[in-house]
Amino acid sequence: MINRKNMAKVAGVGAATTIALGLLSTGAAQADTFVPLPGGEISKTLSDGTVVTIRLVGESANINPSMGSTPLHRNAWVSGSAQVEVSDDAGGKIFPGYTVGCQVNIAGGGVSGGVEGTADWSGETVKGGAGANSGGNLTLGPGQSQSFYVLDQEVADDFGNESHRKRNKFKGGSGSVTWADETIGLNGCAGYAQARSFISVEVETDSVITWVTLWGRPFSLG
Repeated sequence: MINRKNMAKVAGVGAATTIALGLLSTGAAQADTFVPLPGGEISKTLSDGTVVTIRLVGESANINPSMGSTPLHRNAWVSGSAQVEVSDDAGGKIFPGYTVGCQVNIAGGGVSGGVEGTADWSGETVKGGAGANSGGNLTLGPGQSQSFYVLDQEVADDFGNESHRKRNKFKGGSGSVTWADETIGLNGCAGYAQARSFISVEVETDSVITWVTLWGRPFSLG
């Protein structure tokens, strides 16, 4: 067995934070399939003229079709980097994650297609659509899909109690999040399975608070 240490690197303006996401145990190296992915880019002009640009770079997946030696088990390790630029030195929050589907089309995105059509991204939990949690170990049946966030930052709340955040805050017009070997573990899916990255960004200016989401290309989990 090969132990991989999963790290997410979070960078803002003038600062960098490394977040440990845990240790992953992989199967035999010869069983893995490396899949380079194209990433993507989106730019949107908000109602007040602010321009938001989101890029997904260096995206890849390393896929092991059957960690449990049965067709019901899939495992993958995914990597990538989210880069955000906002004009006028505005700030915001970056929420990177993945949607996983079992025998369901996840090729659509945004407001008009796919399982994400009814999702509300305006918070740390996705409402409607696929739903979201923090962690890539999922159990799905045919026709089901679920999303999860890459980040899980442990911070103290206003009362000093432990709190968890699924985003990286940035200011000064730019921010980024980089993750390596984040695990996607899927159980219970007897049919074909796919996954797809997303980067959802909440942007806050003096007059606008809105969300922009960039979707990566779907890829097969076997």
